Amino acid sequence: MKVIEAKTFIQKLKGLMFQKDFNYILKFKTNGIHTFFMKTNIDVILTDKNHKILYIYKNLKPNKIILPKKNVKYTYEMPINYLNKTKIGDYFNP
Repeated sequence: MKVIEAKTFIQKLKGLMFQKDFNYILKFKTNGIHTFFMKTNIDVILTDKNHKILYIYKNLKPNKIILPKKNVKYTYEMPINYLNKTKIGDYFNP
């Protein structure tokens, strides 16, 4: 699946807000997110600088907050069910 990195302020601000369907992974250089104004549930992983998975949130609903986490460098948002066999400690390589 294609990975798109949110680099600009506008890309980071918009994220996946207001989208119903998408077929890519959105990468943020951050350690926490919110799902306000999202139209669908998503899967989320948080990794360290080496892309080792530290946290997994499956089927995260709109209007939730993932508070900043220690040692997290990247956050990835993706369509639900993408992470079926992924577990904490794996290295994320989409």
